Amino acid sequence: MLDTRRGAAGAALLLLAQGTAQAGGFIEDSQGSLTLRNFYFDRDYKGESNISARREWAQGFILNLKSGFTEGPVGFGLDLQGMLGVQLDSSRDRVGTGLLPVQRGSGEAAQEYSELGITGKMRYSKTELHVGTVMPRLPILISSPARLLWQTFRGGHLRSQDIPGLSFQGGYLSRMNQRDSTDYQKITIAASNGRFDGTAESDEFIFLGGDYALTKELTLSYYHARLDEIYQQNYLGAIHQFKLGPGEFKTDFRWFLSDEEGDGKAGSVDNQYVGLNFGYKLGGHRLTVGGALSSGDSAMPYIAGSEPHLISEYALSSEFLNADEHYWNVRYDYDFAAVGIPGLTGMLRFMRGTNVELPERLGGSGQSESERDLELSYVVQSGPLKNVALRVRNARYQNSFAANATMRDDNETRVNVDYTWKLW
Repeated sequence: MLDTRRGAAGAALLLLAQGTAQAGGFIEDSQGSLTLRNFYFDRDYKGESNISARREWAQGFILNLKSGFTEGPVGFGLDLQGMLGVQLDSSRDRVGTGLLPVQRGSGEAAQEYSELGITGKMRYSKTELHVGTVMPRLPILISSPARLLWQTFRGGHLRSQDIPGLSFQGGYLSRMNQRDSTDYQKITIAASNGRFDGTAESDEFIFLGGDYALTKELTLSYYHARLDEIYQQNYLGAIHQFKLGPGEFKTDFRWFLSDEEGDGKAGSVDNQYVGLNFGYKLGGHRLTVGGALSSGDSAMPYIAGSEPHLISEYALSSEFLNADEHYWNVRYDYDFAAVGIPGLTGMLRFMRGTNVELPERLGGSGQSESERDLELSYVVQSGPLKNVALRVRNARYQNSFAANATMRDDNETRVNVDYTWKLW
């Protein structure tokens, strides 16, 4: 898809050629930042296996340069993103964490890898069109930030807020670049535990939908997505937040309806996912309880490498999305600012899934899984290290699946140290 990149670069030259009178906002509203991200990943597998651990340490550099828009009714702009990952520790028997690419010949992790993203953009009123490298964060596609570098996509993304209360979005994507890759490939479906044919490819992912603030407290969402010849999906969501007694109550409802599209190249897709969370916040405390039901003949489909928008979102070892799975969770968050320690937060969560339906070779029906997560985060508030963020996460995951299933019993630890330097 070099044509898209060349088109974006050509648009940049046109913008610069328009002269200073037209480009005041282009330069004056520009901004630049450099994010340094240090990531340690340790997944220690339990039980008999030919792989005992996936363990690596790497340093990431993410440079973001964003222009403003040229003056006039229709404004034009350009964004550049440079990403570099550097190996700090790895070995051939511990690769596969998703932090670093694995070299095909040697089976070892790359010493470093990099990529450049170029995005041309256009704005009219409160509507923006971005073409080139894009990173959607939508219920039907969340570009994953869960490793050293981001997952990115190539295509176009339209966002509009011209209608009061409505945030509309639509787009067309043709290629994806995974978190530990430097090249763009056709788009594929996530295929953990043999759910689908992960080799099936598509060069067309189309989406549209939006979020509507019905009231100050209630936001409704609808999105439709289609991965050509593989699956299509509809999403309905509702978030309701309101004062209740001395605290705040939150209801989060998510419903997905998915089936195959066209020739269904990845196999049969037939799934309904309904999830609901209830949360209550009082002072520094927040308690969340909820659950979800997955029904139909298959698991819920989503793009390979992305983050599914589920009630179990950002679980570390599993997404709790197998066919017919019954899921529930309890989560407790605490903000230590309530006791005079701003910047320090903690989280404890327990998740369990039962009634899991797997292929016979992976354990068959009636399987179960569970995960316990602990997290502690701190952002330095002052001094020479101000805004340095430290995040430590640990998970203990267990299941009753067969030993050859994708998800296996493990202890997992992730440590992140992030700092974003604002260049201007």
